[in-house]
Amino acid sequence: MQDSLITMKFTVTDNDPDSRARTGLLETAHGVVETPAFMPVGTRGAVKALSPRDLLEVSSQIVLCNTYHLYLRPGEEVVRDLGGLHAFMGWERPILTDSGGYQVLSLASMRRITEEGVAFRSHLDGSSHFLSPEKVVGIQQALGVDVAMVLDECIPYPADREYVKKSTDRTVRWAVRSLEAPRNRDSALFGIVQGGVFKDLREDCVSRLWDLPFDGFAAGGLGIGEGPALLAEIGSFTAGLLPEDRPRYLMGLGKPEDLIHGVRSGYDLFDCVLPTRNARNGTLYTATGKLSIKNAAFARDPRPVDEACPCYGCRHFSRAYLRHLYVAGEILAAYLNTLHNVCYYQRLMAELRGAIRDRSSLDNVAGGVWNLPETAG
Repeated sequence: MQDSLITMKFTVTDNDPDSRARTGLLETAHGVVETPAFMPVGTRGAVKALSPRDLLEVSSQIVLCNTYHLYLRPGEEVVRDLGGLHAFMGWERPILTDSGGYQVLSLASMRRITEEGVAFRSHLDGSSHFLSPEKVVGIQQALGVDVAMVLDECIPYPADREYVKKSTDRTVRWAVRSLEAPRNRDSALFGIVQGGVFKDLREDCVSRLWDLPFDGFAAGGLGIGEGPALLAEIGSFTAGLLPEDRPRYLMGLGKPEDLIHGVRSGYDLFDCVLPTRNARNGTLYTATGKLSIKNAAFARDPRPVDEACPCYGCRHFSRAYLRHLYVAGEILAAYLNTLHNVCYYQRLMAELRGAIRDRSSLDNVAGGVWNLPETAG
């Protein structure tokens, strides 16, 4: 098995005295990411409604794309031949790609899992495909990403212990095979911890991955129905098992309260479709709560969505105008709403980093954002 090729470097710069929260610098071939960081999701090589210029404007440092979707369309060979994913999508900063493990879960009726990998039918045209751990790494190398993920099975919830153990054991074997696949120097590889809601299985998974030359670790299989209390408990427990000298990634969790709890637990990277999906559905985040811009109460409201927000929409438009755009079905609504929500998330992460550096309480970040009400006036 080859040693870590690491061009990527991770350095912890500050620690919170009251929790496992920390700041760090994740150095990649395409720039440095200040952690903890939130990665906007660009599943198919684009963050919905936003351009790379917009993402930079709201201080996004790194984006997430999806191996499964890019493999099916346009195909990794097309992306490779056009200069790699950074050039293809016009994003010059770091990119992390999810391996497709979640799609293994969500496409349960269209796939079959074996020791060798996952056979599935495309959700696009029904064509047959097969992904092995080695092929998934190869696809991500062709895309030219900065951080690649191993193939895993995102275990459904609820699932009985026997199923979870069998699946987790296979995920570990797939992880070993992933490390044996050829890799570029500029592409780090993260292992993924599974184990469902069984602490001993998660502990066993970490112990078997610990000595393998992964460049970072992710906690997978959370946020799929286990409920907030169990999610927080298992997420924090898993973070506490992971090495301190490598980045920790909490996969797919993105409610503001999840981010704050995840940071307190010691995670460094986060992603979720929530800010962009909610934006398209008319739900906007503010320092005082979530705001449903479609509500008639905002029809004559001259205020911006959030007085403190520096995004283009808040600097130029009223709630009344944004409501009008949404009700009228204007494309501009999706753009302005998404820009605002991604800006909110990046500001939240910047506040968390600042609080850790300044040794101030994380409880006061964004006004205690984990208690956001459903609406705000």
